[in-house]
Amino acid sequence: MKHDFIVIGAGIIGLSVAVRLLEEGASVTLLERHRAGHEASWAGGGILSPLCPWDYPDTVTRLAMYSMSLYPEWTTTLRTHTEINPEYHVSGLLILPPYDLEAAIDWCTTHTVRWKQLFPSLTCFPSGHLRNHADRQLNQALLLPEIAQVRNPRLLHALYKRVQQLGGNIVEHCEVQKLDTTNQQVSVLQSSRGKFSAARYILAAGAWSKQILGEHALSLEINPIRGQMLLYKFPVSPIQSIVLQKDLYLVPRLDGHVLIGSTTEDVGFDKRITHSAREKLLKWAKNLLPELNTMPLLKHWSGLRPATHNNVPIIGLHPFLKNLYINSGHFRYGVTMAPASTEILLNEILHRTQPFDTSPYRQGWNASG
Repeated sequence: MKHDFIVIGAGIIGLSVAVRLLEEGASVTLLERHRAGHEASWAGGGILSPLCPWDYPDTVTRLAMYSMSLYPEWTTTLRTHTEINPEYHVSGLLILPPYDLEAAIDWCTTHTVRWKQLFPSLTCFPSGHLRNHADRQLNQALLLPEIAQVRNPRLLHALYKRVQQLGGNIVEHCEVQKLDTTNQQVSVLQSSRGKFSAARYILAAGAWSKQILGEHALSLEINPIRGQMLLYKFPVSPIQSIVLQKDLYLVPRLDGHVLIGSTTEDVGFDKRITHSAREKLLKWAKNLLPELNTMPLLKHWSGLRPATHNNVPIIGLHPFLKNLYINSGHFRYGVTMAPASTEILLNEILHRTQPFDTSPYRQGWNASG
């Protein structure tokens, strides 16, 4: 049976797009090279904000902030339908130096984002946690109290279940190998599990998107960047807020788990975990939480983020192939941007009004390439 849509990639973006298409009455098949929801979307920390948003272009923060505003209703609806709790909650984001305090306050003021500069007596950490930081650092700690997080593996589980509830077809362990095209349209997908065809196609394959496009990638640049993470479990989480310092962070879960992340490594499609990354993350984390010295490491994993120029994702119709859309290249923020990226793509497919100018998310293509 020929479906209305085939979605290539069943991570957070592919699953989100599939749910919305199914809700609109379309028939949808998702093709996933390994297991659905087990690549970069699963591997991340679930922080629903760009890290230090003042360091990013407006095209990134506009999409992220709009998406963040959609999260409460989106996750509530998913929980109602699936009875799976994605654990969306507002935990706040505490940013430790070094960072540009003046730029941060200016950005927060311009974008009407609440912020609070913390002093030692006002820290949000109980009973001396993080007290080994010098006063000058704590004096400059910046709390963004409205930043939320989500338990991304549970969110992915909820989306997977919702696709099934709505009659979507998910084909796992199915690697798309080639796009066959005729008259500027994709006609057939060649895969490790045979041929698939649909009226329209959506590429949401993250770091593998450029490989799948092959000659049709033009000058599109989406490259894999490895990120490694560690996981610990406390009886009760020693911190309440997400803690960020440069590119490293601690993410406290409601049940006492604490994630430590993350590296940023340009090593191609190598997903191996490394001793050096573990030592780097632990050295930083133990300086903040000395209790980690006596606790066992539960898990160490990695994921491959789909990086683009200036971290701007590519969302929209292919410049030449009239029935191929892309929703990819979200780098660290696929989870953050998922509901808004899905809405933008659906609006384009269904010719609906966009919430803001979305043309910057089509600039990743270079038709002359």
